[in-house]
Amino acid sequence: MPGSEPSKLLVGLETIMREAGEIARETSRGEFKRWTKGHDHSPVSEGDIAVNNFLCARLGALAPDVGWLSEETEDDDAARDIRLALRRLWIVDPIDGTRAYIAGRDDWTVSVALVEDNRPIAAALYAPVTEEMFLGLAGTGTTLNGRAVQASAGEVLSGARLAGPKRYVQTFERLVKDARPQPRIHSLALRLTRVAQGELDYALASSGSHDWDLAAADLLVHEAGGAMTGLTGQSLRYNQSDTVHGALIAAGAARHASLIELMRDRLSEFA
Repeated sequence: MPGSEPSKLLVGLETIMREAGEIARETSRGEFKRWTKGHDHSPVSEGDIAVNNFLCARLGALAPDVGWLSEETEDDDAARDIRLALRRLWIVDPIDGTRAYIAGRDDWTVSVALVEDNRPIAAALYAPVTEEMFLGLAGTGTTLNGRAVQASAGEVLSGARLAGPKRYVQTFERLVKDARPQPRIHSLALRLTRVAQGELDYALASSGSHDWDLAAADLLVHEAGGAMTGLTGQSLRYNQSDTVHGALIAAGAARHASLIELMRDRLSEFA
């Protein structure tokens, strides 16, 4: 763990996250460029790039011997070889929910995780507009603005609050009595982390998400007494050659087990 004490890492990380959020907010107050990238034409903005560059510099200073993987930094063959050789890696989404950011919504976040041996050991998720700072450190729990949070308890699925892709939600509405779909959350990391704070009872993500969408939320959910896995219960592993993940589900531990059992013979409906 970088630093003499784990708590110092989180203090430094929180400061950096707040500064990154202010850069994003300041950029959004004026005219800013936006464009698309990749085969899926996903949006990018000047805010994404400004926050990415800031985090690369500041996180590099906070932990100089830690590698780097970000949505807005090219992961070419050379970069991939370097990161795969490292035990520790920063995994970063400068702005998770860029569409929401561009549209002036409040449900976008800055997402950062420190991964060691393919699993997150520290995480920060910051929603600058709503001033929500989630922090987590392996073995110490999850906090929201300094107060401990917990995933909702219980294993019952009836009446549970859920969020996720429309077709998944519709499937659960058919399978579960009194399912309670909640409004869409554009930041996937925030959607999953709402499970950690107990605002959602479970959340789903379709296949195709990347390390940077998931790593911070993964630790935050687990440290809040929940579980976040693939649909057959397998743990997620980060800093692999392929950073893309399959469909997944997050919930409090007992409810997560109920969901995995429910889906056991219905996996084709979530393909």
